[in-house]
Amino acid sequence: MVVDCDVLVVGAGPVGLTAAAELARRGVKCRVIDQLTAPMPYAKAVGIQPRTLEVWDAMGVVREALDAAEPLLGQRVYLNGREVSALTLELPSDVPYGFAALPQYEVERILTEHLAALGVQVEHNTQLVSFAQDADVVQATLERAPGGKTQDRIAVRYLVGCDGAHSTVRRGLGLRFEGDAFPEEYMIGDLEVDWSLPRGYGIRAMHQTDGKTDDLLVCVPLPGHGRYRMSMQLPTPSAESGQAARDEVVHGLQPGRAPELSDLQAVLDRLSPEPVTASNLRWSSVFRISHRLVDHYRHGRVFIAGDAAHIHPPTGGQGMNTGIQDAYNLAWKLALAVHGQSADGLLDSYEAERRPVAEEVVGRTVRHARSGFEGDPDDPSTIMQREAQLLVAYPDSPLTGPTPTQSDDAASGARPGGRAPDCRELHSAIATYPLRLFDLLRGTDPTLLLYAQNAAAAETVFPRLAADAAYRAGGHLDAYAVLAEGVEVVGDGIPVVHDSAGQFRAAYAPHDAEAFLIRPDGYLGTRVDLTEDSTLFEHLDRIFAAA
Repeated sequence: MVVDCDVLVVGAGPVGLTAAAELARRGVKCRVIDQLTAPMPYAKAVGIQPRTLEVWDAMGVVREALDAAEPLLGQRVYLNGREVSALTLELPSDVPYGFAALPQYEVERILTEHLAALGVQVEHNTQLVSFAQDADVVQATLERAPGGKTQDRIAVRYLVGCDGAHSTVRRGLGLRFEGDAFPEEYMIGDLEVDWSLPRGYGIRAMHQTDGKTDDLLVCVPLPGHGRYRMSMQLPTPSAESGQAARDEVVHGLQPGRAPELSDLQAVLDRLSPEPVTASNLRWSSVFRISHRLVDHYRHGRVFIAGDAAHIHPPTGGQGMNTGIQDAYNLAWKLALAVHGQSADGLLDSYEAERRPVAEEVVGRTVRHARSGFEGDPDDPSTIMQREAQLLVAYPDSPLTGPTPTQSDDAASGARPGGRAPDCRELHSAIATYPLRLFDLLRGTDPTLLLYAQNAAAAETVFPRLAADAAYRAGGHLDAYAVLAEGVEVVGDGIPVVHDSAGQFRAAYAPHDAEAFLIRPDGYLGTRVDLTEDSTLFEHLDRIFAAA
């Protein structure tokens, strides 16, 4: 059967745009549809985690994001008018990016422009009406100008539902979306204030009676002078709130309900750390919060990602970032499948890896929404790195190689299934400036890092191992030799960088001669001694179709 395109992406929010961009970057013909006539100019999600900035670095859009974003430096917490805690957002020195605030509409603008540069335009005012699949294709019916009579029936190889909490794709698959709704309703607004509080800090102000919070104000800084996205409890629930809580999914902005500036000012009068006047209200709404997780992320040739698969409280700014990484995880695998180069079971690893991540995020954000970060039992450094999404890992994935045992010297270094850490002060023979490891990982293929502390191993083993690994990967493999300072080798066709300051050795704790395979999404797939090349090849066989 003739197909219209390889992949149809439903939904042009940050998740759908990420999926489409990463597919297009890998030569996959895709279409992106969205039922809205234009992107919504609302700062719904605003928090950008350091791991997402690393993803954008690899995608090639981080400069645009940094230019448009506001630094997030920390949070101040007030209780009954008194400051009770102050949190500074600090991360280990090897992490290349900090926390940032960037309104969702700016994220969508940046990703839409990036996607257009890759040759794909978002098709607005178009919705998915229905779909059906067989072993070979997905038949989808699209309707232009939703509610109209113009319909198209197209055939695609795969369909990806990034269409939010009320996902048509999820409903069409008949998936369970189990969870509950919070009974409270909240007001949200994008406005400016004239207080003297330091820029870059979020504000959480509460009033408690007998230890129970009965009034709440949360302010997240946005780009612009004195500008914040503020959320606060709705003092009097609407008449519809009880009925809404019984609907299948109650989450997000509630249509047709917009508090006025005076409503938001009244909360500021009660809870602001200092007297303040609010102005320039750009938009406002009432919103509800649910926490739900889908039972499966895939059925046949159809996948779901982002809010279509998981929703939860906005505590810690986890939602949009988790969805972006869903798409980033799926896209490279789906591209291999489209090109006929994926191993059997590769697409199944998407759910195996991402659903446990969402399950943890849903549970954690619900706990934090109810008891705050103060009730988290972990140490502050762990909490910070987890909120930054730097601790996301896939130790139980079918794509993860064996983990070094605790008796192994390598147990203290990067572990298979975890994020591949960056390191600096790598030097090449040509560049006169130091490189970062992340500079070597911006391609669309896995990267093989071959480490040695002596020239003999590099000259005798590296060329053969790199060639054999590239053959097993069907040519979809980048390889670099990472050598200890002072080790020189005769040119062998493999690019060489030197670990001049020992940062690679500190981060990865390699043996004297060891290979590290880093996946296209920046996670360490496996690490093996150079004498164990069969283990490396077995790992590549889990990703790539037999050569």
